[in-house]
Amino acid sequence: MDEDKFNMSVRKFLKAVGVTSQREIDNAVREAVKAGRLQGNERLSAKMTLEISAINLTHEIDGEIEIG
Repeated sequence: MDEDKFNMSVRKFLKAVGVTSQREIDNAVREAVKAGRLQGNERLSAKMTLEISAINLTHEIDGEIEIG
């Protein structure tokens, strides 16, 4: 296994996950505030699930996003 190539590939994947996830959360929160479903001062429970079926990996991260 090429450690450098593997490390760079994992970092590239995680960067894409981070950037796209932040964009999706940002858009959804702004839309919910605009539609009146959120006031803009909530704390939102969040869960991220990472799955890689080829290595039988499922990893969940629970957290909270404060928007106000």
